[in-house]
Amino acid sequence: MTTAHPLGIDVGGSGIKGAPVDLDAGAFAQKRLRIDTPETSTPEAVCDVIAQVVDHFDEVRGSSPIGVTIPGVVQHGVVKTAANIDKSWVGCHIEDLLEQRLQHDVVVVNDADAAGVGELHYGAAKGHEGLVVLTTLGTGIGTAIFNEGVLVPNSELGHIQIDGKDAEPSTASSAKTREGLSYPEWAERLQKYYRALEDLLWPDLFVVGGGVSKDSDEFLPLLDIRTPIVPATLKNKAGIIGAAVLATRTQDARGQHTQD
Repeated sequence: MTTAHPLGIDVGGSGIKGAPVDLDAGAFAQKRLRIDTPETSTPEAVCDVIAQVVDHFDEVRGSSPIGVTIPGVVQHGVVKTAANIDKSWVGCHIEDLLEQRLQHDVVVVNDADAAGVGELHYGAAKGHEGLVVLTTLGTGIGTAIFNEGVLVPNSELGHIQIDGKDAEPSTASSAKTREGLSYPEWAERLQKYYRALEDLLWPDLFVVGGGVSKDSDEFLPLLDIRTPIVPATLKNKAGIIGAAVLATRTQDARGQHTQD
């Protein structure tokens, strides 16, 4: 096991945030650094900002794991989708690009998966057995699925069909803001979305993250679904913490494989 604090970095549409993480406490080991996401957010431009975050926490260089979240499907270090980021990300070998830029091993994961791991280890889903689905309501809808504590990566269930259309554009919290919807009006759309999800998966628990989760009392009580649904507890820390957990887990597995 590594002893130094791993670094988690969360790439979002408006900001790129990072902090070393105390995995025993499930909390930041130092104050978080936030840098605005470049207006033209190509992989190269974002990598430059990520490098600034790593330079700020220079003590991670060496053996400390670095985990980075991306708002898209990431398979074997390659970005496969770009619903809410620059289209030039599709097909980008982001782990290779970052490792060349940083001269350090990097683990890149889907942002919702990282947030889900954070909530599973330290937040609203901690100790919960069965099937847990985390949704992040923001610019889009991210999802993470856990069965008996095991992540099923890149679920992308924000894009299920509701009334014959992709759910995300009309149901994400950005739609509420864009259309000036009241919480009861927005809750009607959420109702359809969560009922569709529970009919597909029959989960034991929904956890709702994203910035709007701080106002969960305004809309979660309006939902009439059979599955227990609770707000995330780590708020905007979940992605950073989850990225650090996943990077540490991956580095430990690679080290074990090398020893074998």
